[in-house]
Amino acid sequence: MSTRLSLTLACGDYEIIRPLKEGVVKPDGIDLTVLTGMDSTTRHWRFLRGREFDMAEASCSSFIVARDQGFSATAIPVFLHRRFRHGFVFINTSKGISKPTDLIGKRVGVKQFQATAIVWMRGILEHEYGVPQKSIEWVPELDETIDFEPPPGLKISKLSNNETVEGLLAEGKLDAVIHPDLIKPLVRKDPRVARLFPNWKEEEIAYFKRTGIFPIMHVLGIKQEIVDRYPWVPINMFHAFNEAKAIAMKRMENPRIVPLSGIAKPGKSRRRSSATIPGNTDRPSGISRTSTRLRAIATNRD
Repeated sequence: MSTRLSLTLACGDYEIIRPLKEGVVKPDGIDLTVLTGMDSTTRHWRFLRGREFDMAEASCSSFIVARDQGFSATAIPVFLHRRFRHGFVFINTSKGISKPTDLIGKRVGVKQFQATAIVWMRGILEHEYGVPQKSIEWVPELDETIDFEPPPGLKISKLSNNETVEGLLAEGKLDAVIHPDLIKPLVRKDPRVARLFPNWKEEEIAYFKRTGIFPIMHVLGIKQEIVDRYPWVPINMFHAFNEAKAIAMKRMENPRIVPLSGIAKPGKSRRRSSATIPGNTDRPSGISRTSTRLRAIATNRD
C-alpha cells in the first residue's frame, strides 16, 4: 500500500510541466494526477469558485481578489505562464486612435475586467503611457471569475450574453479591445481592426529593458487544508516544478525538438540577448527574484 499522498494538479499543457505529467519528475512523497484538458478560464473558475482540485494554476489577479475575499489557499512562487501584453490591445481603425492617450474617454471592451492579462495592460497603459483607468468606460464580455466591488469612479458596463467584444469592435460599437488572445478580426485581416501598437514587439522589449518585468500571468495555488495538514507539500512541489522546468529547458536546446533561432545553449549567443528580451534565465521561480513583478500586478488590479 502506497504511503505517498495522492493529489490532483490542474494546469496548462506546457512543455515545462511535461516531466511532471509523464512521471519523469516525481514530487517527494506525492502521487500526482495532472489534469491538462481544460482551457484557462474554465480551470480558474473551477478552482477559485468550485475548489475542485487540490492544486491548480490560477489567474494571478483573480487569486489575489479571491484571497482578499477569504478564499482559503496558498500560492507558491511557481509561474507557469508569463506573457507580454502590448500586442493584445486592438482598435477600430475608424475611431482616430493612433496613440495610447487617444483611448481616454473611449469605450474599451475586455474579456473580463479582472483577467490578469487585462490587469497588466490596464496598469501599463496608466503608468507607462498616461491613460488613467478611470478615464475609460470598460465593457466586459464575461462574468468575473471572482466578483468584486468596483472602486468609486470606475466605469464598467457589462455586455449582454449574446454579444462579443471582438464583434462589437469590428462593428465600431467599441473603440478598442484588450483581450487575452489574438482576436478573430485581426487574424482574418479585417481592415476595420488593427493593433494599438503596430510596433508591439519593440514596445515590449523597451518595457522589459526599462522595468526588468516579464509579466506573470498565473500562480500555482494549493488548498489551505492541504498546506495546514501537510506543510511539506508546497516546498516539495516547488522543487518538483523547478526540476521539471530545468529538464524542459535542456530538452528545448535541441534544435530538432524546437527548431527556433531564439533558443540557444547556455553560454551561446542568441539573436536577441537577455539584456533586451527574456530568455530561459528570465523566468525565475521564488519570491526574491520575482517580487517586483508581484508588486506590479497587485498595484495594477484596481
